[in-house]
Amino acid sequence: MADLKTSYMGLKLRNPVIAGAGPLTARIDVIKRLEDAGAAAIVTASLFEEQIQLDRHAFEEAQARYDHVSAEMVSTFPKGEHVGAEEHLMWVRKAREAVKIPVIGSLNAVEPDTWRTYAAQLAQTGVDALELNFYARLSDMDRPGPDIEREQVEVLAEVLQTVRIPVSVKLSLHYTNPLHFVKQLDAKGIKGFVLFNRFFQPDIDVEKQEHVSRLNLSDPVDSRLPLRYAGVLYGVIRADVCASTGIYDGETVAKMLLAGASCVQAASALIKNKPAHVGSMLKALEAWMDRKGYATIGDFRGKLSRKSAKDPWAYQRGQYLRIVGSKLVD
Repeated sequence: MADLKTSYMGLKLRNPVIAGAGPLTARIDVIKRLEDAGAAAIVTASLFEEQIQLDRHAFEEAQARYDHVSAEMVSTFPKGEHVGAEEHLMWVRKAREAVKIPVIGSLNAVEPDTWRTYAAQLAQTGVDALELNFYARLSDMDRPGPDIEREQVEVLAEVLQTVRIPVSVKLSLHYTNPLHFVKQLDAKGIKGFVLFNRFFQPDIDVEKQEHVSRLNLSDPVDSRLPLRYAGVLYGVIRADVCASTGIYDGETVAKMLLAGASCVQAASALIKNKPAHVGSMLKALEAWMDRKGYATIGDFRGKLSRKSAKDPWAYQRGQYLRIVGSKLVD
């Protein structure tokens, strides 16, 4: 029987399948089910600073709604303070206590100072590691890309100086040169990269003529992107790579490991197929390893990376597939 144990950011994992942040990891009962199904670790639902800001604004607005309704009345309600992130932090503590597998806290902050503050608060909940979600808000057309990248590198450096647990960064692909940015972050001593982050995009209902929000799940074909970057980065950076997006089955997990990833994160697949699907993914991976004669993940991880593959150009030729495809059309 194959040994599925691996490591990520220095954390010892019983297998390479991590439950990624999302609706499922926002509930304690489901987190327990994910552990029972075989998940190697849990990434908690994210702490969103923007949501805290909106909640605080609504709270303050509600308190002041009836102020000065008459000359004799200055305020209606006694002034209170918004609790900020405390509710989320208390929930993360409970999540950490509810399971035995590693728990990774997820953070989406906005301002440079609050990244450090919230990272420290999450670390104090007892989580085993942190996952920082880096992205750029679509709000300032005049801000150059290098300025955004420089700020995020500085944010990472400050977080690393603040906490004593492993830190990873979940990146989007929206950088001028993602590989160069990864290199900059890796030089700071980061322990892991999660590739890649999927953002929920706005949509429009043309009949009602209004904006709508929909939960858009990934598609299995989306796994090609993290596979390429895992293969290119293997053996080149010090940090581990966790492949994310489009991870639906054990075969895809095997592909990511062959490319050089240390582990994978699954979210859409578990939403679509329920937490028990983790077990199906692991059984398929184990069966594949037994069939190929691999006793451990270390026996084949990175075997088909750019560094190790017989054809090192395989990761750079994808654009030429259009030439092959064009021959199929008269």
